[in-house]
Amino acid sequence: DNTTKTLYTFDGRETAPAAVNPYWFFNGNKTMKWLDAVVGGKSVGVPGALKALETAQAEFGKLPWNTLFDDAIETSEKGFRVSKRLAHLVEIDKHPGLRTFPTSATYFYPAGSPLKEGTIKKNKALAETLTHIAAQGTDYFYKGPVAEKIVNTVNFAPINPGKMTVEDFASYTALEKKPVCGDYRTHTVCGMAPPSSGGINVYQILKLLEGQNLGAMSPNSAEFVNVFAQASALSFADREMFVADSDFVDIPFASLINAQYLTQRAKDIDAKKAWHKAKPGHPYSPEELTLGMNMEQPNTSHFSIVDKAGNAVSITTSIEFMFGSGLMVDGFLLNNQLTDFSFNPERGGWPVANRVEAGKRPRSAMSPTMVFDEKGNLELVVGSPGGSRIIDYVAQTIIGVLDFNLNIQQAINLPRVTNRNDYTALEKGTDIEALKPALEALGHPVKIMDLNSGLHGVQIKDGKLIGGADPRREGVAVGQ
Repeated sequence: DNTTKTLYTFDGRETAPAAVNPYWFFNGNKTMKWLDAVVGGKSVGVPGALKALETAQAEFGKLPWNTLFDDAIETSEKGFRVSKRLAHLVEIDKHPGLRTFPTSATYFYPAGSPLKEGTIKKNKALAETLTHIAAQGTDYFYKGPVAEKIVNTVNFAPINPGKMTVEDFASYTALEKKPVCGDYRTHTVCGMAPPSSGGINVYQILKLLEGQNLGAMSPNSAEFVNVFAQASALSFADREMFVADSDFVDIPFASLINAQYLTQRAKDIDAKKAWHKAKPGHPYSPEELTLGMNMEQPNTSHFSIVDKAGNAVSITTSIEFMFGSGLMVDGFLLNNQLTDFSFNPERGGWPVANRVEAGKRPRSAMSPTMVFDEKGNLELVVGSPGGSRIIDYVAQTIIGVLDFNLNIQQAINLPRVTNRNDYTALEKGTDIEALKPALEALGHPVKIMDLNSGLHGVQIKDGKLIGGADPRREGVAVGQ
């Protein structure tokens, strides 16, 4: 809110149904394989995006709710042109359940063939759903026929049936939370509180690198990639140990972004030092927690908006994986967000913070971010899809603007690099592929791969708005 210079955040993360238990993703005494767990009803969480949007619109919206759906309804009725990327995702047939469920198979494989690029694809069922939500609000979704259809679809799925109830839907609440904010050089960087980890981990990476003279480095140099990967590995080590839904885990996240803690942690970073797998830090007195692992896939959406009054919004939303759980109801796919929990509830007798629990929100890497100058004026709005790599995509882009003095589009265009405390990934088909030998000499395990970010940002500079959209996906930057 540019008038009061106040930042608000709304958490519309999915919740686990009341009937789940910590061993939800077990077969006998073994955890399920992620690709097996993702399909069908077991992976579906109670959707929260609509409730979060309605909550925010009720507090800040100026236009009537029922007018906000016109464009989406029209697109659903008249159709959209199938993009090259969507056609490719359908054609490769990577989702193990999309052809199995009749409604999804009919939509994505009409007459048994995958959708073709350039085809005009209509979705009458979605148009009808949106028309009712526009007229009746989200009660139509959470307390009406849609909830009943989703519950039946989840519970009677032919693969991995779940245990969802209409009460799970009726009790869903979007949460208004305080943002996670901290100083970076002369700027203030703000993001989402847990279970989103972006607010903590994007900031950790920046703060861990604050002692480095990044401006003297080239953004595509081995020197920068080396220190960036080290900072990212340190941050991801903390993420796996400590970050989870704070309503269920009694760990104050402020300790993870404490300047003294991060200054001490940054001593592990050395531009001439060999990379090594990082261990979690010690931001707290010893806690009875242990490391957990979860899979997060890069199929998410993000948009950044600044209006003529200087008000801004940064939204990241996801159904997870490609095509979510594969189940489809009333024209839309159901998520598989419960697979963002750690499948193992304990290790070595100690509980995992991000274990499955009833009503809990799974950890995510979503990182909608805003950056303010020393006077408190907004200077950058940014975010990205990309699964757990979102954290690195956003942190690298912010560094591009603040430290390398690039505009937002130039920063988004930079070759991507990630390290999730596993290996250093360099974007395939870019100049930084050539850094592989130099980084391997510094001890980095290196992989050359597609890094499909979908960054979307707005920079405010000298009174002008500069838009940036990732050329790796379908997004564009527009203004009027």
